[in-house]
Amino acid sequence: MEWDWNFVWEIMPTLIQGVKITILATLLGSVLAAIVGLAIALARRSPNRGLSRTVGFLAEFIRGTPLLVQLYFIFYVLPDIGILLPPLVAGVIGLGLHYGTYTAEVYRAGIENVPRGQWEAAKACNLNARQTWTHIIMPQAIPPMIPALANYFIAMFKETPLLSAITVLELMNQAKSVANTYYRYVEPMTLVGAFFLVISLFSVVLLRWLERRYGRIET
Repeated sequence: MEWDWNFVWEIMPTLIQGVKITILATLLGSVLAAIVGLAIALARRSPNRGLSRTVGFLAEFIRGTPLLVQLYFIFYVLPDIGILLPPLVAGVIGLGLHYGTYTAEVYRAGIENVPRGQWEAAKACNLNARQTWTHIIMPQAIPPMIPALANYFIAMFKETPLLSAITVLELMNQAKSVANTYYRYVEPMTLVGAFFLVISLFSVVLLRWLERRYGRIET
């Protein structure tokens, strides 16, 4: 099949709309993953063994099951118990919860890398738990985490095509719709690859800058 530039320009607005949804889902999912990951990391450090073990088990369960299965559960199973979510909301929740379990390990490593002396100094200064975390621990723990967190967010972006399984009109779903409508697959699928490549390359450049700026952290 020959490449048709007229067809490319005809379908470009539809694909760009899909790119916008893909980026939006990634950004919202990243914010949720960052919040969920921090919550998991803090809960697992709780002196309440019941809480820490329960959260740890749930995190391992989510991390050990495929993202696609989790998306299906959120979008198709939860309505059976009265929880009906729009496709994009379900997709963002699925991405955020799944990658939140990975970012939790980044937070854990960052927190554990803070020298023990900093905890003791905070205690000697009579700082309470909130002041210790907000003024002493997190300002030192977060900068080295940033490259690793960014790496997971790039991985999340690459997995957004899975959202097409729950009818989110992201880039891959838009391309499949165009291809099935016109029975032309070369142009839309090639453009999907090109869009992902360009955005991924830009993200990698940003990640390299973050690594130089903040250093790397092993998880």
